Amino acid sequence: MIAGLAFYAFSAVLIASAVMVVTSRNPVHSVLYLILAFFNAAALFLIAGAEFLAMILVIVYVGAVAVLFLFVVMMLDIDFARLREGFQRYAPIGAVIGGILFLELVFVLGAWQSSGQAGSLRLNPVPTDVHNTAAIGRVLYTDYVFLFQAAGLILLVAMIGAIVLTHRDRARSRRQDIDVQVARRTQLDMASVPVGASIGELGILRPLPPEEKKPKSIAHGHGHGHDDHGHGGHH
Repeated sequence: MIAGLAFYAFSAVLIASAVMVVTSRNPVHSVLYLILAFFNAAALFLIAGAEFLAMILVIVYVGAVAVLFLFVVMMLDIDFARLREGFQRYAPIGAVIGGILFLELVFVLGAWQSSGQAGSLRLNPVPTDVHNTAAIGRVLYTDYVFLFQAAGLILLVAMIGAIVLTHRDRARSRRQDIDVQVARRTQLDMASVPVGASIGELGILRPLPPEEKKPKSIAHGHGHGHDDHGHGGHH
């Protein structure tokens, strides 16, 4: 009874947080709702008895991927108002892609059938001769190895696409121009400085201190030929 109530509670919070990830206007809030969705999914794995998947979901996705998303969203200078300007122009293409994905989901759900032994298999005890991690590895790398490799290729293409989209040429970015740096070598005069050479020998003028830059006052009446007015040299 308690496990059933916990399942419905975590499932409701998971669905609500997933909807908020898509509908939230603030990208930081979307990442926070994504972290909440991961925690609730980990709780569902614990209820199902897959503790290894629950710990992997918390450690890898919450501790690394979601935090990386949060830092990237906060550090990138993205003008979301400018991105929303072309929404109407790309709305028809988005509607077509969304319709195709919806039809694919309908076909998948329509072809899915529940096994007649599902009820009895659900009540069977978990085998104790193999650990949970080993059982997942056997199924993942034997029965679903091709699907696992395909998922890895899809993630690789998504990573390359994200790098191409974010690594755009910005006007404010500074780049190194090797030709300009090499050309400036001809504008430098190389001098051989002897050991112990003084500043005067190198031709470097030492700036005068402020008190020496002030003009000196002219002294009068000390017998320097200013007595032609008949006042004894005093004016």
